[in-house]
Amino acid sequence: MEIGFLGLGIMGSRMAANVARAGHQVTVYNRTTATAHAWVAEHGGTVAQTPAQAAAAADVVISMVVDGAQVEQVLLGPDGAADGARPGALFVDMSTISPDDTRRIGAGLAERGVAFVDAPVTGSSPKAQDGTLTIMAGGAEEDVRRAWPLFEAMGSLVLHVGGLGQGEMVKLINNATAAANTLAVAQALVVGRATGVDLGALVQVMSAGSGGSAMLDLKAPVMQEHDYTTLFKLEHMLKDVRLCLEQARAAGVGFDAAAAAGGALEHGLEQGLGEADFAALLEAVEAASGVRL
Repeated sequence: MEIGFLGLGIMGSRMAANVARAGHQVTVYNRTTATAHAWVAEHGGTVAQTPAQAAAAADVVISMVVDGAQVEQVLLGPDGAADGARPGALFVDMSTISPDDTRRIGAGLAERGVAFVDAPVTGSSPKAQDGTLTIMAGGAEEDVRRAWPLFEAMGSLVLHVGGLGQGEMVKLINNATAAANTLAVAQALVVGRATGVDLGALVQVMSAGSGGSAMLDLKAPVMQEHDYTTLFKLEHMLKDVRLCLEQARAAGVGFDAAAAAGGALEHGLEQGLGEADFAALLEAVEAASGVRL
């Protein structure tokens, strides 16, 4: 297929590379044009100067940017992809944004005759690199099926989870839970340090038992080294937690564990760690307890 790919950040650059490796023709757009040229030099394809140019020959346009405002800009703004879309084009947004924004953008695209699917991903950059992301798609069955070969190029688990916006909701709940789990790991390590426990033994026991989690395996080692090399930015995780809490409040329910994680992430942002990995929420736990690993 002819693919327009909008956004070549940590995740998007790797996802687009897997689409290209699967044999699709990829035209890329990125706000920093030098990044797009570097990507094409490595993976082939074409650089577009605007989202509209990226969409002009595309069967499917994929967006992978930071937030709802950016999605709206690259799809519906001046020189946005909708301005260049061919008849019958399908747009797939793989960013993580509010379900409300997704449905509003989808309505705007529908007015222009463009089909829309939301398909956020989870797995961070290593899984984006090797094409083993989890992809949760929301939208009409026929639209999701059109995008399925592309999803299979980028992910190992692909699910159609419901109507437009439901992909985003599943993703937000997942990320908020991941943040809460990460906070629990940080707190457990600090309690272990404060009580003189061998942290290596603690992590090994937790990992083998009911205290185990993906976040324990991924974040406990780097937390002990205070190594916040970015796999997923703290500021992006905070955005996702806030969006999840907004949806929970609108539904009349609470998510206290996620709210606590949001507070720790906010502390990290205030400390200038927004670009660091979200494991840096450890800094909030250490500051509150007066204990450093």
